[in-house]
Amino acid sequence: MGQVPADDVIQRLDEVTGALAELSRVLDQEEDLSVIMERMCHRVVGAIPDADLASVTVLRDGTPASLAWTDRYTLSVDRAQYDAGEGPCLEAVRSGKVQHITVPDVAGRWPAFAAAAGDLGIGSYLSAPLFIDDKYQGSLNLYGRRTHGFRALDAALLELYTTAAEAALRNTLRYLDTRRHMDELLHALTSRAVIDQAKGILRVAHGISADEAFAMLVDRSQRENRKLRELAVEFVDRAARPEA
Repeated sequence: MGQVPADDVIQRLDEVTGALAELSRVLDQEEDLSVIMERMCHRVVGAIPDADLASVTVLRDGTPASLAWTDRYTLSVDRAQYDAGEGPCLEAVRSGKVQHITVPDVAGRWPAFAAAAGDLGIGSYLSAPLFIDDKYQGSLNLYGRRTHGFRALDAALLELYTTAAEAALRNTLRYLDTRRHMDELLHALTSRAVIDQAKGILRVAHGISADEAFAMLVDRSQRENRKLRELAVEFVDRAARPEA
């Protein structure tokens, strides 16, 4: 296939760098991982020459599934591999190595996938492992319609891209997880505060202990099949209204 000219190498590196910069912008603006992955697929197709389709495969309890893709046809390529139980995207996940292969070589590597591969109109496959955390382990897959469309340089660039993307995605997931825990803590503290207010009102109104006031709230919550916090908020709001 010949050596890639230096100018071409620089241009491809610039494209991958631009794709990573775009991913950083998306991570700053978006919180839905599937949306982030979809945009990543579209951007990497533009960064790697001869890549026509892209997808992200993840293993969920050992079962492969497509988390993101560039178009619906990409799903057909993914599903053919899932149905066969073999193929470049699954091998990338299992081996932890980039898979760079063309249709003529598929029969020798993955015979169960070979028949489908020949009918899909895809000539080249390039899959890189994408390991974010215990929940998201999979691969970033590129499919090209040209036979011998991908070069060794493309495989190296995709590996570089996924390595950097993994680090960025891990940081984002940590941030989102921390914020979720903070939101849950804030909600719990708010709930505790309003329940304590309701207990105080009941103690003054009925001359009872804090435990007895809490038991009254719990009893009413169960009888009316309502959340304790919701009942406490309503109780406090009613007590705060001026008498008519």
